[in-house]
Amino acid sequence: MKRRKPPQDHTSSFVPPAMPLVVIGHVRSPYRERFGTPRQATVTQQTQHDAAVEASIEVLPEFTTCLKDLAGFEYLWVLAWLHLNEHWKPQVVPPRGPKVARGVFATRAPHRPNPIALSALKVIGVERNVIRVRGIDLLDGTPVLDIKPYVPYADSFPGAKAGWLDEIHEQPDGPDRYE
Repeated sequence: MKRRKPPQDHTSSFVPPAMPLVVIGHVRSPYRERFGTPRQATVTQQTQHDAAVEASIEVLPEFTTCLKDLAGFEYLWVLAWLHLNEHWKPQVVPPRGPKVARGVFATRAPHRPNPIALSALKVIGVERNVIRVRGIDLLDGTPVLDIKPYVPYADSFPGAKAGWLDEIHEQPDGPDRYE
């Protein structure tokens, strides 16, 4: 395909002074404290319910029309703001494997420079401005920043390497180490 206009540079002179975010909704979850809340949607051993629980995402009324056609997807990605995190750490000791400090970007620890959560949740149903989901790993009231459908051909890489996690000999969805 031949390009019809000359190349353009949209990036070299623009640095945003701030990045405003809009809360589009809130999580309604049975979890009201961090202890007992799953660290990942698929890791439910040693949690408050020992199973993936149902919850919901209440989208603000002005975003209700954005939910059109979402019910046809089995899973969705939820980007949320971990509003209770006050500090971040450049290195953390994960709850699995040897007690070794890892760079926070090599973990899924919530204590990050920007406390953004990424959760893959099973869609149970969509009714008006409420998405019923299973596998919630977020606290009640967590602000939701965005929702995107999980698309298997673009979001699944079955043979992908998992860095230091590949080196430990524990089940990836096994219980965390509590001490």
